[in-house]
Amino acid sequence: MVGPSSRVASLGTTIFAEMSALAARTGAVNLGQGFPDTSGPAGLLDRARDAIAAGDNQYAPGRGTPELRAAIARHQERHHGLVLDPDREVIVTTGATEAIAAAVLGLIDPGDEVLVLEPFYDSYVAMVQMAGGVPVPVTLRAPEFRLPVDEIRAAAGPRTRAIIVNTPHNPTGAVLGGDELVALAAIAQEHDLVVISDEVYEHLTFDGVRHRPLATVPGLADRTVTISSAGKSFSVTGWKVGWATGPAGLVDAVMAAKQWLTYTSGTPFQGAVAWALDHADDFVAGLARDLQTQRDLLCDGLEAVGFDVIRPAATYFATTDIRPLGFDDGLDFCRRLPELAGVVAVPHQVLHLDPEPGRPFVRWAFCKKPEVIDEAIIRLGRLSSR
Repeated sequence: MVGPSSRVASLGTTIFAEMSALAARTGAVNLGQGFPDTSGPAGLLDRARDAIAAGDNQYAPGRGTPELRAAIARHQERHHGLVLDPDREVIVTTGATEAIAAAVLGLIDPGDEVLVLEPFYDSYVAMVQMAGGVPVPVTLRAPEFRLPVDEIRAAAGPRTRAIIVNTPHNPTGAVLGGDELVALAAIAQEHDLVVISDEVYEHLTFDGVRHRPLATVPGLADRTVTISSAGKSFSVTGWKVGWATGPAGLVDAVMAAKQWLTYTSGTPFQGAVAWALDHADDFVAGLARDLQTQRDLLCDGLEAVGFDVIRPAATYFATTDIRPLGFDDGLDFCRRLPELAGVVAVPHQVLHLDPEPGRPFVRWAFCKKPEVIDEAIIRLGRLSSR
């Protein structure tokens, strides 16, 4: 019988696609998948339209246009003090998801162990498995979701090749602090680990919390691939323009895999993103302020409904413990939620290799217009009247 390979079939369907399809099918308010319902700055959008109209629609260089690579390098230096060679230490990817895939495929051999912090963005484990690697989970535990340094140290062994780190963290909204980063650097040096650092929410932090890139930590610069994206910072998730930066040898390894994935993409978007990286800092700062307001609107509403709420320091997402409302299985709860309340969310447990630590926790997206959040809270009020 014709069908997918066992390698692909074993991965199943991403939970984000499942929940968005459920929202579309039922007419539920989609607080599941993390995409905003507003677009980015007008100057960004205008430049993409102008590029398309001007005929800038053919293949870009595989590493990305020189204009965008230079803008990424300027961004990293201006915001983080990281000095990069745009020709050797920067590549443009089809979103951060391709950067993650190419980093894993380019740096991991079959049998290599890769430490992953759970709950995790689901492509991490999928790509490690597709590369023939062995994902080794280390659990971030509620309610603080802090880095379990001793558990990471215990999990690293002679076959460990890499660790995938996500800060600010999806789904919990935690941001790694200085002591955690120093401890992580010590472990990476001790075990000679490559660090794949997903930092797509780097600018979307709240309450004065600041993100510190891993590559700025002593001992990590020469072993870290840093990944980010225009999608989150500029509210253009559908453009799929991301990048990877780091030492030339690591970036070359990412490019060696990327060339067989998309090779290149999004030519008319690349110049627009370059403009935004240089000129749209005010938009990004305003977006972070708006998201903080929307976070508080959602979290206050979820608390009023009766959930225990873990208020995030960053990202698009808040986490709740569903047990106060009489539920104890997040996946079952989320699959029933459209019928119970006309809302869609994402369960934590599918973002774990061992689902038990995440079973009672659910992720809600607040990157939505206030009126959408208000409607969702009204609908969720049905749960407390059950």
